[in-house]
Amino acid sequence: MNKALLEALDALEKEKQIPREVLFDAIENSLLTACKNHFGKADNMKVELDRETCDYFLYAEKEVVENVEDPVTQIGLEEARQINADAGVGDTVKVEIKSQEFGRIAAQNARNVITQKIREEERSVVYNIYYEKEKDIVTGIVQRYVGNNISIDLGKTDALLMENEQVKTETFRPTERIKLYVLEVKNTNKGPKVLVSRTHPELVKRLFEAEVTEIKDGTVEIKSIAREAGSRTKIAVWSNNPNVDAVGACVGMNGARVNAIVEELRGEKIDVINWDENPGNLIQNALSPAKIVAVFADPDEKTAKVVVPDYQLSLAIGKEGQNARLAARLTGYKIDIKSETQAKDAPGFRYEDYIDEYEDGEYDEDYDGEYEDGEYEEGEYEDAEYTDENPDEETSGED
Repeated sequence: MNKALLEALDALEKEKQIPREVLFDAIENSLLTACKNHFGKADNMKVELDRETCDYFLYAEKEVVENVEDPVTQIGLEEARQINADAGVGDTVKVEIKSQEFGRIAAQNARNVITQKIREEERSVVYNIYYEKEKDIVTGIVQRYVGNNISIDLGKTDALLMENEQVKTETFRPTERIKLYVLEVKNTNKGPKVLVSRTHPELVKRLFEAEVTEIKDGTVEIKSIAREAGSRTKIAVWSNNPNVDAVGACVGMNGARVNAIVEELRGEKIDVINWDENPGNLIQNALSPAKIVAVFADPDEKTAKVVVPDYQLSLAIGKEGQNARLAARLTGYKIDIKSETQAKDAPGFRYEDYIDEYEDGEYDEDYDGEYEDGEYEEGEYEDAEYTDENPDEETSGED
Protein backbone atom coordinates (compact mmCIF):
# COMPACT_ATOMS: atom_id res chain seq x y z
CA MET A 1 0.00 0.00 0.00
CA ASN A 2 2.80 2.40 0.89
CA LYS A 3 4.55 1.65 -2.39
CA ALA A 4 1.35 2.38 -4.31
CA LEU A 5 0.95 5.64 -2.38
CA LEU A 6 4.51 6.70 -3.21
CA GLU A 7 3.90 6.00 -6.90
CA ALA A 8 0.68 8.00 -6.81
CA LEU A 9 2.47 10.95 -5.17
CA ASP A 10 5.24 10.80 -7.78
CA ALA A 11 2.69 10.82 -10.59
CA LEU A 12 0.84 13.81 -9.10
CA GLU A 13 4.08 15.72 -8.62
CA LYS A 14 5.12 15.21 -12.25
CA GLU A 15 1.73 15.63 -13.89
CA LYS A 16 0.26 18.45 -11.79
CA GLN A 17 3.59 19.99 -10.71
CA ILE A 18 2.43 19.91 -7.09
CA PRO A 19 5.29 19.69 -4.54
CA ARG A 20 5.36 16.38 -2.67
CA GLU A 21 5.52 18.18 0.69
CA VAL A 22 2.14 19.77 -0.04
CA LEU A 23 0.70 16.32 -0.72
CA PHE A 24 2.14 14.97 2.54
CA ASP A 25 0.54 17.87 4.43
CA ALA A 26 -2.77 17.07 2.74
CA ILE A 27 -2.58 13.44 3.86
CA GLU A 28 -1.80 14.47 7.45
CA ASN A 29 -4.70 16.93 7.50
CA SER A 30 -7.04 14.32 6.04
CA LEU A 31 -6.19 11.86 8.81
CA LEU A 32 -6.82 14.51 11.48
CA THR A 33 -10.12 15.39 9.78
CA ALA A 34 -11.10 11.73 9.89
CA CYS A 35 -10.25 11.64 13.60
CA LYS A 36 -12.42 14.66 14.25
CA ASN A 37 -15.34 13.07 12.39
CA HIS A 38 -14.88 9.78 14.22
CA PHE A 39 -14.19 11.02 17.75
CA GLY A 40 -15.86 14.42 17.65
CA LYS A 41 -12.62 16.35 18.22
CA ALA A 42 -8.96 16.01 17.34
CA ASP A 43 -7.16 18.69 19.37
CA ASN A 44 -4.94 16.15 21.12
CA MET A 45 -4.29 14.01 18.04
CA LYS A 46 -1.10 14.00 15.98
CA VAL A 47 0.25 12.36 12.82
CA GLU A 48 3.84 11.37 12.17
CA LEU A 49 4.36 10.62 8.47
CA ASP A 50 7.64 9.24 7.13
CA ARG A 51 8.40 11.15 3.90
CA GLU A 52 10.58 8.33 2.56
CA THR A 53 8.40 5.26 3.16
CA CYS A 54 4.94 6.84 3.60
CA ASP A 55 4.55 4.92 6.88
CA TYR A 56 2.50 6.91 9.35
CA PHE A 57 1.76 6.82 13.05
CA LEU A 58 -1.56 8.29 14.11
CA TYR A 59 -1.97 8.77 17.83
CA ALA A 60 -3.76 10.67 20.56
CA GLU A 61 -1.96 12.30 23.49
CA LYS A 62 -3.96 11.27 26.56
CA GLU A 63 -3.56 12.27 30.18
CA VAL A 64 -3.21 9.45 32.70
CA VAL A 65 -5.96 9.66 35.36
CA GLU A 66 -7.46 7.36 37.98
CA ASN A 67 -11.04 7.93 36.89
CA VAL A 68 -11.62 8.46 33.15
CA GLU A 69 -14.25 11.10 32.39
CA ASP A 70 -13.34 11.79 28.76
CA PRO A 71 -12.04 8.71 26.92
CA VAL A 72 -10.87 10.87 23.98
CA THR A 73 -8.40 12.87 26.07
CA GLN A 74 -7.92 10.68 29.15
CA ILE A 75 -6.70 7.16 29.87
CA GLY A 76 -6.80 5.00 32.99
CA LEU A 77 -3.60 4.26 34.91
CA GLU A 78 -3.76 0.50 34.35
CA GLU A 79 -4.35 0.86 30.60
CA ALA A 80 -1.63 3.50 30.34
CA ARG A 81 0.92 1.15 31.97
CA GLN A 82 0.21 -1.39 29.25
CA ILE A 83 1.60 1.20 26.83
CA ASN A 84 4.31 2.60 29.10
CA ALA A 85 5.20 0.66 32.24
CA ASP A 86 6.58 3.80 33.89
CA ALA A 87 3.44 5.86 33.36
CA GLY A 88 1.93 7.58 36.39
CA VAL A 89 -1.07 9.75 37.15
CA GLY A 90 -0.69 13.15 35.46
CA ASP A 91 1.65 11.83 32.75
CA THR A 92 0.84 11.92 29.04
CA VAL A 93 1.01 8.83 26.85
CA LYS A 94 0.70 8.34 23.11
CA VAL A 95 -2.19 6.05 22.25
CA GLU A 96 -2.16 4.71 18.72
CA ILE A 97 -5.30 5.18 16.64
CA LYS A 98 -6.19 2.58 14.03
CA SER A 99 -7.42 4.44 10.96
CA GLN A 100 -8.98 1.18 9.71
CA GLU A 101 -11.58 1.59 12.44
CA PHE A 102 -12.89 4.85 10.98
CA GLY A 103 -16.39 4.77 9.57
CA ARG A 104 -17.30 5.26 5.93
CA ILE A 105 -18.28 8.92 6.41
CA ALA A 106 -15.02 9.76 8.18
CA ALA A 107 -13.03 8.08 5.40
CA GLN A 108 -15.06 9.90 2.74
CA ASN A 109 -14.38 13.25 4.43
CA ALA A 110 -10.68 12.45 4.61
CA ARG A 111 -10.62 11.71 0.89
CA ASN A 112 -12.45 14.98 0.17
CA VAL A 113 -9.80 16.91 2.12
CA ILE A 114 -7.03 15.42 -0.03
CA THR A 115 -8.96 16.01 -3.26
CA GLN A 116 -9.74 19.62 -2.36
CA LYS A 117 -6.10 20.34 -1.49
CA ILE A 118 -4.92 18.86 -4.79
CA ARG A 119 -7.39 21.04 -6.70
CA GLU A 120 -6.33 24.18 -4.82
CA GLU A 121 -2.66 23.49 -5.44
CA GLU A 122 -3.29 22.69 -9.09
CA ARG A 123 -5.05 26.04 -9.53
CA SER A 124 -2.22 27.78 -7.70
CA VAL A 125 0.39 26.15 -9.94
CA VAL A 126 -1.50 27.13 -13.11
CA TYR A 127 -2.00 30.67 -11.81
CA ASN A 128 1.73 31.06 -11.10
CA ILE A 129 2.65 29.71 -14.54
CA TYR A 130 0.51 32.26 -16.39
CA TYR A 131 1.09 35.09 -13.93
CA GLU A 132 4.74 34.92 -14.94
CA LYS A 133 3.63 35.30 -18.58
CA GLU A 134 1.56 38.41 -17.88
CA LYS A 135 2.51 41.19 -20.35
CA ASP A 136 4.06 38.57 -22.63
CA ILE A 137 2.85 36.48 -25.56
CA VAL A 138 1.56 32.92 -25.50
CA THR A 139 0.44 30.47 -28.17
CA GLY A 140 -3.12 29.20 -27.94
CA ILE A 141 -5.49 26.96 -29.87
CA VAL A 142 -8.90 28.32 -30.84
CA GLN A 143 -11.64 26.18 -29.28
CA ARG A 144 -14.99 27.81 -29.94
CA TYR A 145 -16.91 31.07 -30.03
CA VAL A 146 -18.72 31.92 -26.80
CA GLY A 147 -21.15 34.55 -27.98
CA ASN A 148 -18.89 37.20 -29.47
CA ASN A 149 -15.92 36.09 -27.36
CA ILE A 150 -13.49 33.29 -28.21
CA SER A 151 -12.36 30.50 -25.90
CA ILE A 152 -8.64 29.73 -26.30
CA ASP A 153 -6.86 26.61 -25.05
CA LEU A 154 -3.47 27.59 -23.59
CA GLY A 155 -2.55 24.06 -22.54
CA LYS A 156 -2.84 24.22 -18.75
CA THR A 157 -5.94 26.40 -18.76
CA ASP A 158 -8.33 28.28 -21.02
CA ALA A 159 -8.19 31.97 -21.87
CA LEU A 160 -10.93 34.29 -23.07
CA LEU A 161 -10.39 36.59 -26.03
CA MET A 162 -12.99 39.29 -25.47
CA GLU A 163 -14.77 40.96 -28.36
CA ASN A 164 -13.12 44.34 -27.69
CA GLU A 165 -9.67 42.68 -27.81
CA GLN A 166 -10.29 41.06 -31.21
CA VAL A 167 -9.21 42.51 -34.54
CA LYS A 168 -12.40 43.16 -36.49
CA THR A 169 -10.94 41.82 -39.74
CA GLU A 170 -9.80 38.52 -38.21
CA THR A 171 -11.84 35.33 -38.12
CA PHE A 172 -10.64 32.07 -36.62
CA ARG A 173 -11.46 28.41 -37.08
CA PRO A 174 -11.44 25.79 -34.31
CA THR A 175 -8.02 24.11 -33.77
CA GLU A 176 -6.25 27.13 -35.31
CA ARG A 177 -3.04 28.18 -33.48
CA ILE A 178 -2.60 31.90 -32.79
CA LYS A 179 -0.33 34.21 -30.80
CA LEU A 180 -1.89 36.27 -28.00
CA TYR A 181 -0.78 38.99 -25.62
CA VAL A 182 -1.57 38.25 -21.97
CA LEU A 183 -3.28 41.32 -20.52
CA GLU A 184 -4.05 40.08 -17.03
CA VAL A 185 -4.22 36.91 -14.95
CA LYS A 186 -6.78 36.83 -12.14
CA ASN A 187 -6.98 34.24 -9.36
CA THR A 188 -10.64 33.33 -8.85
CA ASN A 189 -12.49 30.66 -6.86
CA LYS A 190 -12.98 28.72 -10.07
CA GLY A 191 -9.31 28.87 -10.96
CA PRO A 192 -7.11 31.34 -12.85
CA LYS A 193 -8.81 33.61 -15.38
CA VAL A 194 -6.52 34.65 -18.23
CA LEU A 195 -7.45 37.68 -20.34
CA VAL A 196 -5.69 37.97 -23.70
CA SER A 197 -5.58 40.40 -26.61
CA ARG A 198 -4.91 40.50 -30.35
CA THR A 199 -5.16 44.30 -30.62
CA HIS A 200 -2.61 45.49 -28.03
CA PRO A 201 0.48 47.28 -29.47
CA GLU A 202 2.68 45.23 -27.14
CA LEU A 203 1.72 42.12 -29.13
CA VAL A 204 3.67 43.47 -32.11
CA LYS A 205 6.56 44.45 -29.84
CA ARG A 206 6.76 40.97 -28.29
CA LEU A 207 6.59 39.34 -31.72
CA PHE A 208 9.58 41.40 -32.83
CA GLU A 209 11.45 40.48 -29.65
CA ALA A 210 10.82 36.80 -30.35
CA GLU A 211 11.70 37.02 -34.05
CA VAL A 212 14.67 39.42 -34.04
CA THR A 213 17.79 38.16 -32.28
CA GLU A 214 19.29 41.64 -32.04
CA ILE A 215 16.28 42.86 -30.05
CA LYS A 216 16.40 39.83 -27.78
CA ASP A 217 20.08 40.40 -26.90
CA GLY A 218 19.63 44.17 -26.45
CA THR A 219 21.64 45.33 -29.47
CA VAL A 220 18.51 46.86 -31.01
CA GLU A 221 15.87 48.61 -28.91
CA ILE A 222 12.23 49.27 -29.70
CA LYS A 223 11.80 52.90 -28.68
CA SER A 224 8.18 53.50 -29.61
CA ILE A 225 5.26 51.77 -31.26
CA ALA A 226 1.89 52.92 -32.61
CA ARG A 227 -0.74 50.53 -33.88
CA GLU A 228 -4.14 50.43 -35.49
CA ALA A 229 -4.87 46.75 -35.16
CA GLY A 230 -5.63 44.92 -38.36
CA SER A 231 -4.52 47.79 -40.54
CA ARG A 232 -1.09 49.29 -39.85
CA THR A 233 1.66 49.56 -37.26
CA LYS A 234 4.58 51.96 -37.04
CA ILE A 235 7.56 50.95 -34.94
CA ALA A 236 10.66 53.07 -34.17
CA VAL A 237 13.91 51.21 -33.48
CA TRP A 238 17.39 52.20 -32.34
CA SER A 239 20.71 50.37 -32.51
CA ASN A 240 23.22 50.49 -29.65
CA ASN A 241 25.90 49.21 -32.02
CA PRO A 242 26.92 51.55 -34.87
CA ASN A 243 27.77 48.50 -36.97
CA VAL A 244 24.24 47.11 -36.72
CA ASP A 245 21.46 48.56 -38.85
CA ALA A 246 18.38 48.59 -36.62
CA VAL A 247 15.85 48.68 -39.44
CA GLY A 248 17.69 46.04 -41.45
CA ALA A 249 17.86 43.73 -38.44
CA CYS A 250 14.09 44.00 -37.93
CA VAL A 251 13.22 43.55 -41.59
CA GLY A 252 15.63 40.64 -42.12
CA MET A 253 17.03 39.13 -45.30
CA ASN A 254 14.49 39.70 -48.09
CA GLY A 255 12.01 40.78 -45.42
CA ALA A 256 11.97 37.31 -43.85
CA ARG A 257 11.68 38.47 -40.24
CA VAL A 258 9.03 41.11 -40.69
CA ASN A 259 7.14 38.85 -43.12
CA ALA A 260 6.79 36.23 -40.38
CA ILE A 261 5.24 38.85 -38.09
CA VAL A 262 2.98 40.20 -40.84
CA GLU A 263 1.77 36.67 -41.51
CA GLU A 264 1.00 36.14 -37.81
CA LEU A 265 -0.94 39.43 -37.81
CA ARG A 266 -2.92 38.34 -40.89
CA GLY A 267 -1.45 40.85 -43.33
CA GLU A 268 -1.29 43.91 -41.06
CA LYS A 269 1.14 46.39 -42.63
CA ILE A 270 4.24 47.31 -40.64
CA ASP A 271 6.46 50.37 -41.03
CA VAL A 272 9.85 50.07 -39.36
CA ILE A 273 11.64 53.42 -38.95
CA ASN A 274 14.84 54.68 -37.35
CA TRP A 275 14.49 56.38 -33.98
CA ASP A 276 16.17 59.77 -33.67
CA GLU A 277 16.71 61.90 -30.58
CA ASN A 278 16.12 64.96 -32.74
CA PRO A 279 12.33 65.35 -32.81
CA GLY A 280 12.42 66.92 -36.27
CA ASN A 281 14.23 63.95 -37.77
CA LEU A 282 12.01 61.52 -35.87
CA ILE A 283 8.85 63.17 -37.21
CA GLN A 284 10.24 63.01 -40.76
CA ASN A 285 10.91 59.31 -40.37
CA ALA A 286 7.52 58.73 -38.80
CA LEU A 287 5.67 60.39 -41.68
CA SER A 288 7.41 58.24 -44.28
CA PRO A 289 6.88 57.22 -47.02
CA ALA A 290 5.99 60.88 -47.65
CA LYS A 291 8.81 63.28 -48.56
CA ILE A 292 9.19 66.17 -46.14
CA VAL A 293 10.27 69.68 -47.09
CA ALA A 294 10.72 70.99 -43.56
CA VAL A 295 9.82 70.39 -39.94
CA PHE A 296 9.64 72.83 -37.05
CA ALA A 297 9.21 71.01 -33.74
CA ASP A 298 8.57 72.57 -30.34
CA PRO A 299 9.76 70.08 -27.66
CA ASP A 300 8.19 72.12 -24.85
CA GLU A 301 4.72 72.26 -26.34
CA LYS A 302 5.06 68.86 -28.03
CA THR A 303 3.83 70.33 -31.29
CA ALA A 304 5.31 70.23 -34.78
CA LYS A 305 4.62 72.05 -38.04
CA VAL A 306 5.44 70.04 -41.13
CA VAL A 307 5.69 71.25 -44.72
CA VAL A 308 5.44 68.75 -47.57
CA PRO A 309 5.41 69.16 -51.35
CA ASP A 310 1.93 69.83 -52.73
CA TYR A 311 1.78 66.44 -54.45
CA GLN A 312 2.82 64.64 -51.23
CA LEU A 313 0.15 66.06 -48.92
CA SER A 314 -2.29 63.19 -49.30
CA LEU A 315 0.49 60.65 -48.86
CA ALA A 316 1.74 62.37 -45.69
CA ILE A 317 -1.77 62.39 -44.22
CA GLY A 318 -2.59 58.88 -45.42
CA LYS A 319 -5.87 57.17 -46.10
CA GLU A 320 -8.46 58.49 -43.62
CA GLY A 321 -5.60 60.32 -41.86
CA GLN A 322 -3.96 57.10 -40.74
CA ASN A 323 -0.32 57.91 -41.61
CA ALA A 324 -0.32 61.22 -39.75
CA ARG A 325 -2.35 59.81 -36.86
CA LEU A 326 0.11 56.96 -36.31
CA ALA A 327 3.05 59.34 -36.64
CA ALA A 328 1.54 61.51 -33.90
CA ARG A 329 1.16 58.52 -31.59
CA LEU A 330 4.64 57.26 -32.38
CA THR A 331 6.38 60.57 -31.68
CA GLY A 332 4.07 62.01 -29.02
CA TYR A 333 3.82 65.28 -30.97
CA LYS A 334 0.76 67.09 -32.24
CA ILE A 335 1.53 67.39 -35.94
CA ASP A 336 0.21 70.17 -38.21
CA ILE A 337 0.78 69.21 -41.85
CA LYS A 338 0.65 71.79 -44.65
CA SER A 339 1.53 71.68 -48.30
CA GLU A 340 4.10 74.24 -49.52
CA THR A 341 1.37 76.35 -51.10
CA GLN A 342 -0.75 76.33 -47.95
CA ALA A 343 2.26 77.13 -45.76
CA LYS A 344 3.33 80.11 -47.86
CA ASP A 345 -0.21 81.48 -47.89
CA ALA A 346 -0.71 81.02 -44.15
CA PRO A 347 -0.85 84.27 -42.09
CA GLY A 348 2.38 84.96 -40.23
CA PHE A 349 4.24 82.19 -42.04
CA ARG A 350 7.99 82.74 -42.31
CA TYR A 351 9.54 80.15 -44.56
CA GLU A 352 12.97 80.56 -42.94
CA ASP A 353 11.54 79.24 -39.66
CA TYR A 354 11.16 75.86 -41.30
CA ILE A 355 14.52 75.52 -43.04
CA ASP A 356 17.09 76.10 -40.31
CA GLU A 357 18.46 72.62 -40.81
CA TYR A 358 17.60 71.97 -44.47
CA GLU A 359 19.31 73.31 -47.59
CA ASP A 360 16.87 75.02 -49.98
CA GLY A 361 14.02 73.77 -47.80
CA GLU A 362 14.19 70.22 -49.20
CA TYR A 363 14.61 66.89 -47.51
CA ASP A 364 15.85 64.37 -50.08
CA GLU A 365 17.14 61.52 -47.92
CA ASP A 366 15.55 58.21 -48.96
CA TYR A 367 13.42 56.48 -46.43
CA ASP A 368 14.89 53.11 -45.51
CA GLY A 369 12.47 51.76 -42.97
CA GLU A 370 9.11 51.60 -44.71
CA TYR A 371 8.03 48.05 -45.29
CA GLU A 372 4.65 48.39 -46.97
CA ASP A 373 3.64 51.17 -49.37
CA GLY A 374 1.39 53.79 -47.83
CA GLU A 375 -2.24 53.83 -48.85
CA TYR A 376 -3.75 57.16 -49.75
CA GLU A 377 -6.17 58.84 -52.12
CA GLU A 378 -4.79 61.71 -54.10
CA GLY A 379 -6.19 65.06 -53.06
CA GLU A 380 -8.59 63.63 -50.51
CA TYR A 381 -7.35 65.82 -47.65
CA GLU A 382 -6.10 69.37 -47.65
CA ASP A 383 -4.79 70.03 -44.15
CA ALA A 384 -4.98 68.49 -40.73
CA GLU A 385 -3.73 68.41 -37.18
CA TYR A 386 -3.14 65.05 -35.49
CA THR A 387 -2.49 64.35 -31.87
CA ASP A 388 -2.04 61.19 -29.83
CA GLU A 389 -4.63 62.49 -27.41
CA ASN A 390 -7.39 62.06 -30.05
CA PRO A 391 -6.35 59.03 -32.08
CA ASP A 392 -9.70 58.74 -33.79
CA GLU A 393 -9.95 62.41 -34.67
CA GLU A 394 -10.83 63.09 -38.30
CA THR A 395 -8.92 65.60 -40.40
CA SER A 396 -9.65 69.24 -39.62
CA GLY A 397 -9.00 71.87 -42.24
CA GLU A 398 -7.46 75.23 -41.45
CA ASP A 399 -8.05 78.49 -43.26
